[in-house]
Amino acid sequence: MEIILLERVEKLGGIGDVVNVKPGFARNFLLPRGKALRASEANKKKFEADRARIEAENAKRRDIARSDAKDVDGASVVMIRQASQTGQLFGSVAARDLAEVLVAGGHKVAKSQIVLDKPIKTLGIHDVKVALHPEVVVVVKVNIARSPEEAELQAKGVDVNADLFEREEAGFTEAFDPGAEPGTLPVDEVLEEASEG
Repeated sequence: MEIILLERVEKLGGIGDVVNVKPGFARNFLLPRGKALRASEANKKKFEADRARIEAENAKRRDIARSDAKDVDGASVVMIRQASQTGQLFGSVAARDLAEVLVAGGHKVAKSQIVLDKPIKTLGIHDVKVALHPEVVVVVKVNIARSPEEAELQAKGVDVNADLFEREEAGFTEAFDPGAEPGTLPVDEVLEEASEG
């Protein structure tokens, strides 16, 4: 299906480009969200008549997004979540969760602006893209930890999961007594000595 783009769409083109896309993508995403028009002769004439206005509106939105980007770019947020000993989250962190945390931190971000290829399912520091405008994309650091102390360690560059595994491998070691009788515990020997004395 041929369409005319009304705004820049990543991997497709810019304003005014006539591109060929799959019908489902056009019907379900581009057309309902006002990102494109069907490429009919009437729509082409209508677009050319309104092109200056559409480009001016886009430039205005882009300038607003750039001013907001100064506040959001490089922001860092901490999210406390429950996770297994291996660092796998019980549940995942989705765009909605990230938007709520960023808004609580005083940033102007909508859920639809957060670009997640897949939900975050592990502890650690993750870089997340935020598209404030199709031409203005910033990166936010998301620190996901089990506790505020763990978040501080991760922020300093400590791999909390690797540190946990090292402590587990060192583990508990029992003092070896070569003269001990098989099946007796050190507590039993102490009790025997106390009763003899």
